[in-house]
Order: sequence, then structure tokens, then C-alpha cells
Amino acid sequence: MIRKASAEWNGTGKDGSGSLTSTSGVLSQTPYSFATRFTSEDGKAGTNPEELIAAAHAGCYAMALSFQLTGAGFPPEKLSVNADLTMVNENGGFTIKGIHLNLKASVPAISNEQFQTIADNAKKTCPVSRALGAIEVSLSATLA
Repeated sequence: MIRKASAEWNGTGKDGSGSLTSTSGVLSQTPYSFATRFTSEDGKAGTNPEELIAAAHAGCYAMALSFQLTGAGFPPEKLSVNADLTMVNENGGFTIKGIHLNLKASVPAISNEQFQTIADNAKKTCPVSRALGAIEVSLSATLA
């Protein structure tokens, strides 16, 4: 399986701008720039690579957890996942330090202990978590 996306950039790093496009069309010349990455926290001016990593991680984790819960006999009703990516400027360069997954779930007939075990396993085994092995991935999981 191969997934594709492309980036186009025009100009300098600080004053230039670019666009991101994906095969699915979800991203279609979506703007990004220094401002959308480091200044504009509201996201209204465009996206940034870190936001896309966080979205990919939240989506991958939710799907992986759904498969694992269903496989264990506890099909979920709803899984809501927020992914908070932390990036810091250290030694003159930016580094992604970690992602915190915050899960709120509605899963009938499961004990909290069973839920925590499966939630943690999904955190360790979802493909995006594995790809992000160089950073800390943490999890807060709550049953609704």
C-alpha cells in the first residue's frame, strides 16, 4: 500500500508560502506558510505539518482501538480522540517532543481495567504510533 501527498513551496522559508495536496483530495492546494506553522495558532490561514501529524495519529489510534475493542468482544459505541502534539525550539531548531492522546470512549459492558489495557495496547501498536517511535506518546483514556 502506498499513500501519496505533495507539497509545493515558493520563496524563502520565512516569507514564502506553499500548498499541500493529497490523492484523496482532502488536501487540495491547502495553504501553509511560516505564519500558519509558527504564528497563527487558530489555523484559519492554513495548515502545518504538525497539525497533520496530530490528525493522522488521532485517526489511526481511534481506528486501531476500535478494531482491538471489537476483537476482544467489546464493540465501541463512540471513540473521541484528541491528539496534542508538542513542538519546542531547542538548540536553534524545532523538535517534536511528543504527542498526548486524550481518549473519551463509550464502550458497553467493559471494565475500566480491561478498557485501559486495550487502550494502551492500541497506543503502542497503531501504525502511526509505531512510525513516531522517536517521540514520547502518552495517553489519557476515560470511559464515558
